[in-house]
Amino acid sequence: MVMDAEGLLRVKPEQLAEGLLARWRVLDDQLPGVIRNLEAEEDALSPKVEKAVENHRLANESVSSLKMERNESQERARALITRVREYGDSLSESGGMVNLDPDWKKEKLLEELEGIESQIETSALDHKSEGKLISRRKKLIEENEKWLKERKDANPEMAEYVEARRGMVANFRTSEGAHSKMLEAVKKAQPLYEKKASLQEEIRDVRRQLDRAKELLSQSSRAIEHWERRLKEGFGDIGSGHDDLLADMHRVMSGGASSFSKKGKKKGKEGGEEE
Repeated sequence: MVMDAEGLLRVKPEQLAEGLLARWRVLDDQLPGVIRNLEAEEDALSPKVEKAVENHRLANESVSSLKMERNESQERARALITRVREYGDSLSESGGMVNLDPDWKKEKLLEELEGIESQIETSALDHKSEGKLISRRKKLIEENEKWLKERKDANPEMAEYVEARRGMVANFRTSEGAHSKMLEAVKKAQPLYEKKASLQEEIRDVRRQLDRAKELLSQSSRAIEHWERRLKEGFGDIGSGHDDLLADMHRVMSGGASSFSKKGKKKGKEGGEEE
């Protein structure tokens, strides 16, 4: 219902006070139940939030662990590339690799592996691009497994060379396995994060409502006491910080400007001065 200024002035202060008092009494009566319901909702959500947070933490730890395993294995394999090259050069100089397979020599496995590792280490690759390089590395290693066995059987002096290559291959394979598991762990972690975020937002909303309800309840007893006193002692200056509530009304009834009107004039004046 819209009421003009004259209509508002006709409303008795006692009527307004009684309406406000009734409203605060309703709140004072209903808020304890609202608070109990919100507290029960918070209690029900809390273990779910804790579990979701823990599940996401464990998923992240799994991703981090697998990433570390992948990186450490790649680092060991990269170090062995250098050792394999040194052993190969030494054997070549001593004639121990005279009978190298021409196809092997043409393949230049070490150069390709070094190139792949350089891209993985220095380029900002996404999981898909890195996976393609890892697949290429895996294929190169598998193609030369047979060659390794044949060379070791034919030339016992190549034992150290073959052992170093075997270690290099083993570490690359460990790295590949860890990388695949890491991608799966990342995929599983995403819905866990989304569930955690959703539950955290839900419990934050419940707690905001709970805090507001508690604040209103703490205000209600003071408000009820205030308006009961006003209805009993009047709406003028009754001391103890209780100023005259009817001062503005008396000013308007005497032909003066309302508080709203004065604020509007003040803003207009300030705006004019700025111009």
